Amino acid sequence: MTRKVATEPNDLGKYFIEHGNAGDVDGLVALYEPDAVLAFPPGNLASGHAEIRKVYEQFVAAAPVLMPGRQHPALVSGDLALTVSTLTTGEMTVEVARRQADGSWLWVVDQPVLVP
Repeated sequence: MTRKVATEPNDLGKYFIEHGNAGDVDGLVALYEPDAVLAFPPGNLASGHAEIRKVYEQFVAAAPVLMPGRQHPALVSGDLALTVSTLTTGEMTVEVARRQADGSWLWVVDQPVLVP
């Protein structure tokens, strides 16, 4: 299966919704750099693809239906970008993405649940 490549930082959020709703764990993990850090579920940290995969295996097993919230414009500085979305629940997601050598973007740090 050919994966879409994030050509803009905010593509990552759109692809997260698509992969999550499809139950595509490989697609979710592919949104992250190999040594990325994911703070999910709240209070837990997953570092690297193997730990992130375990988190998303449990996540998709619950068969959540993900609804896109409001994605804010990405704040880009050189090869780093801050991405933020306000979810339909009012919670916010905050991520740091890095531009890769091929020009695509991957998340480095992901804090998916912040309650305002």
